Amino acid sequence: MSTLPLPQGFRAYVTNVGVKDSTDDFTVVAAEQPCSAAGVFTKSSFAGPSVLVSRRHVADGRARAMVVISKNANVATGAQGLADAEEVVAGVAASLGCTAHEVLVASTGVIGRTYPMDRIRAGLASIPSPLPGTDALAVARGIMTTDTVPKTAQATIADGPATVVGVAKGVGMIEPDMATMIAMVFTDADVSPSDLDVVFRRVVDRTFNCVSVDTDTSTSDTAVVLASGVAGPVDPSAFEQALYSVCSSLAQQIARDGEGATTLIEVTVDGATSGEQAKRVAKAIVNSPLVKTAVHGADPNWGRVAMAVGKSTSTDEVRQEAVVIRFGHQEVYPAAVDESGLEALAAYMRGDDVRIHVSLGTGGAVSATVWGCDLSDGYVRINADYTT
Repeated sequence: MSTLPLPQGFRAYVTNVGVKDSTDDFTVVAAEQPCSAAGVFTKSSFAGPSVLVSRRHVADGRARAMVVISKNANVATGAQGLADAEEVVAGVAASLGCTAHEVLVASTGVIGRTYPMDRIRAGLASIPSPLPGTDALAVARGIMTTDTVPKTAQATIADGPATVVGVAKGVGMIEPDMATMIAMVFTDADVSPSDLDVVFRRVVDRTFNCVSVDTDTSTSDTAVVLASGVAGPVDPSAFEQALYSVCSSLAQQIARDGEGATTLIEVTVDGATSGEQAKRVAKAIVNSPLVKTAVHGADPNWGRVAMAVGKSTSTDEVRQEAVVIRFGHQEVYPAAVDESGLEALAAYMRGDDVRIHVSLGTGGAVSATVWGCDLSDGYVRINADYTT
């Protein structure tokens, strides 16, 4: 895919202002008119100024634009960091002819360093009017940090011309308490702010909140959706399905591109008594360093999965004799696997995708699916060398 058009009513500008290197690091996406908007943000007590500003600006359910600065998180930078974030949104607003309150901001990169404001001011002054671009793929590239590939997804809303297009970045510091590091979703469907907020939170909980790379919740997690309304009203259920399709794809792309990752891990837990229980157990499995390293080594060590189930539940929740564990479609517990079966499982685990399925056997009918990745020496090397 060489280009991916943004939905009707949106334009973009992507450039390099020299935040850290020569790659694109300054991205603005704006609508021609104010949009319905919704946002979900990190619950971290160390949330950065970008989160604080955007959370305040999107509270009324309306926004016009989003600016993303990559390679610098602007977190733990005190009053100066907050003032810089506010200056950025004011500068973007001035170039678009709107109020600062209509502009949202996200930042990603190293924590503890203020923006290089002399370079960013030059970038703000150079924003063209109107914005020249319509390519979501360029937007996805512009927000990358240690990502190895840009992450995009699109869906057409059934029985109509409206579309949903999303971009995301994130490969490390990911155990979302809301969303992922940065995700922006755009649609030309006409959806009210209140309806958009409800459906977006519901979709986020089933997608971005089901991703984990390394169990670390970012200080900058931001997921935003803007609806221009240009394509007119849509069926609510069809819109939610399209939104889910886009966000689910982005969530899996994030997990697959986890720092140092070679394998996508998908864990489904069913037979649970509640959604909370199913997700809790699934997250315990996908987050276990022992499970992650077993997958990396193509070792079908189902005992590590059993361990994760046991540590995340109490004895009055789960009876071990009722639990069933599968790698792919192959049952490994309680039914024993012979040597040839283990060899076949090892071959399966050398693939790009490994699926682990656990049935808790509680008598319930609730399930949850989460995504993560294996743990390699590459993850250690990337993060050992990150700021140097």
